[in-house]
Amino acid sequence: MTCRRESNQKLFVYHENKSKLTLQNNDQVSSISIEVDGCEINDSSIRCDFMHIAKEIEFFIELKGQDIEHAVSQIINTINRLSSDVRAKEKRSYIICTRSPLSSTKIQKYKYLFKKNYNSDFIIKSSPHKDYY
Repeated sequence: MTCRRESNQKLFVYHENKSKLTLQNNDQVSSISIEVDGCEINDSSIRCDFMHIAKEIEFFIELKGQDIEHAVSQIINTINRLSSDVRAKEKRSYIICTRSPLSSTKIQKYKYLFKKNYNSDFIIKSSPHKDYY
């Protein structure tokens, strides 16, 4: 089984349980879709569900019910293991959840932490969510 799939398709859809993220590849550039959980990382460590690489950006994707704190740990752990450059490489970290129980102040703290430590946008949205690059 291959964990990485390269394609220039228009839409990449990631879903698990009741959460769904669609990434729209506007210029149809070559993109790499990576199944992280149980494939690219196959040990007992915590990790996010998917990674996506396109236009020199690394996307880290965690599809969740509502345990946001755990999702943050999963993404940070995956960035530290799979990012080509933890501090410098441009990233987007997505947590797509059925509902977000976090207060806006806590979300702001995570946004700051992710930008400062990982050069990553921190995006937390309710499912389904669509974004583009």
